[in-house]
Amino acid sequence: MKTKLGLLYGGKSAEHKVSLQTALAVIKALDLEKFDIHPIYITEEGTWVNGPKLEASAESVKELAFSESTGVSAAIGSSLFPAVKDEEGQQGLDVIFPLLHGPNGEDGTVQGMLELLNLPYVGNGVLASSAGMDKVIMKNIFAQAGLPQVKYTWLIRSEWEKNKSAAYKRVEAELGYPCFVKPANLGSSVGISKCTTLEELELAFEEAFQFDRKIIIEEGVIAREIEIGVLGNDEPQCSVAGEIIPKKDFYDYKAKYEDGNTAMVIPAEITDEEYKTLSEMSEKAFKALDCSGLVRADFFLTNEGKVYINEVNTMPGFTPFSMFPLLWKHTGVEYPQLIERLVALAQERYQEKQKIKHSF
Repeated sequence: MKTKLGLLYGGKSAEHKVSLQTALAVIKALDLEKFDIHPIYITEEGTWVNGPKLEASAESVKELAFSESTGVSAAIGSSLFPAVKDEEGQQGLDVIFPLLHGPNGEDGTVQGMLELLNLPYVGNGVLASSAGMDKVIMKNIFAQAGLPQVKYTWLIRSEWEKNKSAAYKRVEAELGYPCFVKPANLGSSVGISKCTTLEELELAFEEAFQFDRKIIIEEGVIAREIEIGVLGNDEPQCSVAGEIIPKKDFYDYKAKYEDGNTAMVIPAEITDEEYKTLSEMSEKAFKALDCSGLVRADFFLTNEGKVYINEVNTMPGFTPFSMFPLLWKHTGVEYPQLIERLVALAQERYQEKQKIKHSF
């Protein structure tokens, strides 16, 4: 029996294009002898389009960007009901794989809808997704869990607009330069700026507030960027560590998805003790957010050997330049097997949830 897998991608998000690239990479890796692939595309305007079942692997993202004339357009509420039951009233899709990045996809909103529809889905649940999306909430949880982090502060747009000068002075007093300004609820390095002067800080605020009503500002440190993939549910496992060596000051959107020339060293050249610390912190962060399925944990490793957790990504990309699948490849799990493992973890978590009593 083939697994009927619904791929949910696109989305009303600044990371729409990243999601399409991720979907294409996953489709190319799936074994059509094992899976029936049902694409569900969300346009940049937020329209949901059910594409036809794929009879062959897609070759470009253009093939996946269905229009209302090439698919069946539907409102959000009704779009996935065919996934619950087919035309004959039988079980529809077995698992949904949300390949969505950023708000309206990676932030718990879609996960909440899938929970209401009682559908198995790949990846993190509502709480982990929403907490992992909001960098401020995530860092506050990490602080509560005792995970070491660089200094950080945050502001909302209305607070900044009331007194911009006070906001800048606060950052200078609490963090100093260099510092990084980021939208709180976005990924893929969209809207991120490195600041070394007040003028750069002012421009960075203007940029970041275009993408979110809340921004986070983090202390800059001289450190290596080390990442670890985490896979599992209640008993997470860690991949080998990898290192990002950007050819710019930091790993921005262009370096991640367009240039393709940022160096990735896998496995990272670290000591056994450093790897032990990184993997233990990765598992601790995974459990602190109550994660499931997968995350990529990102760290700073200073020359003095100090380790700071930067963030976790609850839906790391699967593009050809993505770190997460490469980490697992070097750990011994090839890309197709990685996807199959994630589908199995989704079904495992779903079955576990079915044990919960809903009446007494």
